[in-house]
Amino acid sequence: MTTPLIQVEGLSKTYCEAEVETRVLAGAGFELAAGQTTSLIGSSGAGKSTLLGVLAGLMLPDSGAVRFDGEDITEMDEAGRAGLRARRIGVVLQSDNLIPFLTAAENVELAHTLAGGERPGPRARELLDELGLGERLDDLPRRLSGGETQRASLAVALANQPDFLLADEVTAELDSANADRIIEIILGASRERGLTVLMVTHSSELAARTDRRLRVADGRVIEE
Repeated sequence: MTTPLIQVEGLSKTYCEAEVETRVLAGAGFELAAGQTTSLIGSSGAGKSTLLGVLAGLMLPDSGAVRFDGEDITEMDEAGRAGLRARRIGVVLQSDNLIPFLTAAENVELAHTLAGGERPGPRARELLDELGLGERLDDLPRRLSGGETQRASLAVALANQPDFLLADEVTAELDSANADRIIEIILGASRERGLTVLMVTHSSELAARTDRRLRVADGRVIEE
């Protein structure tokens, strides 16, 4: 039996603010198979973005385990989690992941280099061109629109040819044509090279295009 790429067990996370505790994850658990595309839905504040942050190693849970290819990332130190992201995980959050003083192309080239890639120039430009940004290669992030910034952030996330892509509302600021382009690129990468994808979305149309649908409710993750 093939071991899932992602195994989540008993994940819990509580935020404390002004002596008020808010529990957003309460023993959440699920598995993702390699090459599977999954949409993650749920009401605002349900814990979707927190779950993505934990899976990406950007934050730690209060308890529970997240095994990536058999290794528990919650037991890694910050440098170990950052190294894993650079090599094998792509992340697109609602707040963009672009470095403000680098151009769109330089942002993608840096991600490629950090992953250990060589000669990043062609790869960066090909990705940006696929995402409709071929004429914005030399623009700084502040010169990009919200939708262009989102597409450039996806190019950064895909630069290292990750095994696992985490995307938080990746089509939220896009028109229908650009949204379709992004989804086709993501789904195409899953079909062609086995990219495992978890996408937070409020779009029922997008959710219907993924292999599997999960919902965050009452701190747990359930199958739709």
